Amino acid sequence: MSIMNAVRSAEVEIYLLEDDGAIPNNSQLPLLLYRGALDFGRHDPAVVCEQVFAAHGWGGAWRNGIYSFPHYHSTAHEVLGIARGHANVRLGGARGRSFTVHAGDVIVIPAGVGHQNLGASANLLVIGAYPRGQSADLCRGAPDERPQALDNIARVPLPEADPVYGEAGPLPGHWRKRA
Repeated sequence: MSIMNAVRSAEVEIYLLEDDGAIPNNSQLPLLLYRGALDFGRHDPAVVCEQVFAAHGWGGAWRNGIYSFPHYHSTAHEVLGIARGHANVRLGGARGRSFTVHAGDVIVIPAGVGHQNLGASANLLVIGAYPRGQSADLCRGAPDERPQALDNIARVPLPEADPVYGEAGPLPGHWRKRA
């Protein structure tokens, strides 16, 4: 079985998150949440996430969890694949929205959008990656980082493809029509 057979059709949830005063979020590009987009079967879930993302130009993959403090990246968009377990994640900063994500879910986070782990199962494993040519910084919403972060966010290029579904996926349509 090909790793790409792990990709399932998933309805996309779209959330446009406004600046909350500390976390800038991204008023142009919505966060995309794909519920159950990956079915790992008997494959290693981390490898599935890494290979699916890489096949669509998203690399620099890492394996870990999600920080328990609010943070965002001003220099890169990010994809998070939930490989194992589940987590309650707040997206968008203190005034954002909380979601429970499970193994097989994928979150596509535009540059500037805050994310935070509010609690997770002991076996949580998250695989993250970035569009080709992008690498993430770590911003926490401090007032002194904001001017540079806003400038950085405005300059982050759009990815070439959706990290799960490629060029025909939902990301290009949802992001290009707003940018």
